[in-house]
Formats: sequence, C-alpha cells, structure tokens
Amino acid sequence: MKICLLTGVITISVSALAAFSGVGCKTSGEGKPPAAPAAHAGQVVYTQSEESSGGPYPAKDTDGNNLENQAKFVLLDYRAQQSVTYNGIQERPLPDGRLEVSVNMRNRLERQFKVQIQCVFKDIQGFSTGDETPWQSLVFSKNGQETATFASMNNRAKDYTIRVREAR
Repeated sequence: MKICLLTGVITISVSALAAFSGVGCKTSGEGKPPAAPAAHAGQVVYTQSEESSGGPYPAKDTDGNNLENQAKFVLLDYRAQQSVTYNGIQERPLPDGRLEVSVNMRNRLERQFKVQIQCVFKDIQGFSTGDETPWQSLVFSKNGQETATFASMNNRAKDYTIRVREAR
C-alpha cells in the first residue's frame, strides 16, 4: 500500500502568493509520512493525504454534462447561450455518401454579435470520425439571422454536433 502526502505552505502578502514547500511519498511500513509544516503568521497550511489502493471505481457523473453526446446543436459558453438560438437544422446525404449539414441561427441581441462555429461529425455509434471542421467566425447583425453549412470529409459521418461559442 502506498501513501502519498502533499504538503504546501502558501504565504499571503499584499502583492503575491508563494508556492508549495514540498511533496513527499512513503510506502507503508517505512514509518510515518512527513509532518505538515507549521503555520507562521500570514501563512495558510494546506495538507492533503491520499491513499492509492482499492480500485477499480466507476466513473462519476456519467449522466450529467454530456449534452454534446446527445444534442445536434450546443452552445459552449454563457454569452453564446444568452445571444444565439437556432430555428432549424437541415441534413442531407451528398451523392458521394458524405453528409452535409446546414443550420439557421439567429442573434437574440439588439446589437452586433460575433461567434465561432464548428461541426464535429460522428459515426453511427456517436464517436467522432476525426472529421471536425475548423472554427469559423460568424458575425451577426442586430437581431440578424445567418445560415452555416458544413460537409463531412468522408462517408463515415452519420451524425454530428454543431458547436457554437463566443468569438475569441
């Protein structure tokens, strides 16, 4: 059994924060883990012990925060969520077997707004085919509507997720 101890001292001053003072690991049977440093005036002591044994464990929160695995259109940040909506997605197979997707989006704001948009193409099981379009900038006029169209690079794409974020 292996026991690891992470200790650190953070000095709080008017201008900066200092970093950690040390990390130590011992295998059980070699004695006690190193003692945590004493706190001095103006310092906070942080100590964390972790025992690494007893696995395997199931993944946590497998049902939450997986919208990109289920939805065709996702907004990746708060500002995009407040500013952009969509009112239709059209998908069609091209003659060579590739997938083409178009989305109609609308600016909900009373001002110009710039976003970046990307499409991730997926296989029939929902896994990425490695075909992700580059991020494209799209500028909406006040309350404007825009259409973005994407085409997959190969014929393995059977599904997709359109991703939108505020422009960086």
